[in-house]
Amino acid sequence: MLSETTDSPTSPLRDDDDVIVSPPEAEPQPGINGNTVRWYDADRTEPYTRIAPFQERHDTSVEFFYKPITLTALTIGLAALAYIAMTQDVLEEGRDKRRIGAYAALVSFLMFSMIQFRDGPFVRPHPAFWRVVLGVNLLYELALVFLLFQDLDSARSMMTLLDPSLGVPLPEKSYAENCAVTVDNIWDAIDIFCLAHALGWFGKAMILRDYWFCWILSIAFELAEYSLQHQLPNFAECWWDHWVLDVLVCNWLGTYLGMKTCQYLEVKPYEWRGLRQTRGLRSKARRVLSQFSPHDWTAFKWEGTASFYHYTTVVLLLAVFLAAELNPFYLKSLLWLDPDHPFVILRLAGVFLCALPAVRELYQYVNDPKKAKRMGQHCWLLLATILTELLVITKWSRGLFEEPLPRYVRWAWTIGGILLLLYPAIRFGVPSARRYLRKHNRNRKAKSA
Repeated sequence: MLSETTDSPTSPLRDDDDVIVSPPEAEPQPGINGNTVRWYDADRTEPYTRIAPFQERHDTSVEFFYKPITLTALTIGLAALAYIAMTQDVLEEGRDKRRIGAYAALVSFLMFSMIQFRDGPFVRPHPAFWRVVLGVNLLYELALVFLLFQDLDSARSMMTLLDPSLGVPLPEKSYAENCAVTVDNIWDAIDIFCLAHALGWFGKAMILRDYWFCWILSIAFELAEYSLQHQLPNFAECWWDHWVLDVLVCNWLGTYLGMKTCQYLEVKPYEWRGLRQTRGLRSKARRVLSQFSPHDWTAFKWEGTASFYHYTTVVLLLAVFLAAELNPFYLKSLLWLDPDHPFVILRLAGVFLCALPAVRELYQYVNDPKKAKRMGQHCWLLLATILTELLVITKWSRGLFEEPLPRYVRWAWTIGGILLLLYPAIRFGVPSARRYLRKHNRNRKAKSA
């Protein structure tokens, strides 16, 4: 009697079976190529930062300033803290020891930022400078988060701890009382804020590096002033102040000079020489001053009409910039700050410094998504700061700005929103639908054939 046997999956293999046996995989070696990796050999760069100039690179012309001095800085910092905290005659010079302690804590945090934060996109004048800028931005964001949980009266009283002269209501000034086009009225409208307008748009041109971007933002801001003048009277200006003095004179002059500076930096030959290779006192002084100029320059080509992704990015960036422009007007009105108060000026200067690397990181993130895996730290933190300002303003404004938007303003922004949605639908949606239908028809014909 013949019996039929079958091999189970767990039965041993016979010699006559044809089996392809793969060679055993090599055991992975610990470390890198068998070498032990120590904690102090770790590389702080990450894959998404390995993009020029996002990688940690040194300015070889001043190599001395790029040597790590973390322990030296820690020693000096602790020595300074010990001297100030333990020397009685130094403490007596300050009227409020709690304020000195707060300042010391802030300086300590900025020192940690300078030493331990990741490098940003810029290497001039030194990466440590931009790490400190990031630390200042983080401190401001933390302060905004704290204020978000306070009511408006408490926030105003807290501001008096920083400046005892604050806490007093300020009258809102309107600039549209006499709009007759006369030499006296125009001359009265020209003040220090005209220079501030020009300097501000010079800075925006250096940040955005695009003529059309600046012009659209300039016109959008004037339209926003028209729309919000029922809430803030200082937004009310004469028509010639809006479109002639602001847009065509101050904004244009600042944008033009800023873009000319960008064009110069774009074509400027960058050949850096170290101080040791520079001879003569005048040449060495020039070399020191050149340390505060860019190491290299990247021209921005936003191409907002190239794709739906670029279009959305440009629109959102314009909205964020517009919010960053409007936020200080509401904050100074709510907290009773004069337009020329140091807090207002410091906020404007701080946002400018933070926006320089932030927009550079955003441009890299949008135009090189394969290498820029995630949004840069400057860009992420500045976006969070502007949105937190909006939350603070929204909370504190409840019950203060009860007058609704005028009907013509609502209609104007509704039409503008429809156009913003209609343009990408026609520019990108219709061609995509046509391509899809053509591809679908070709596939159907191929199946029927």
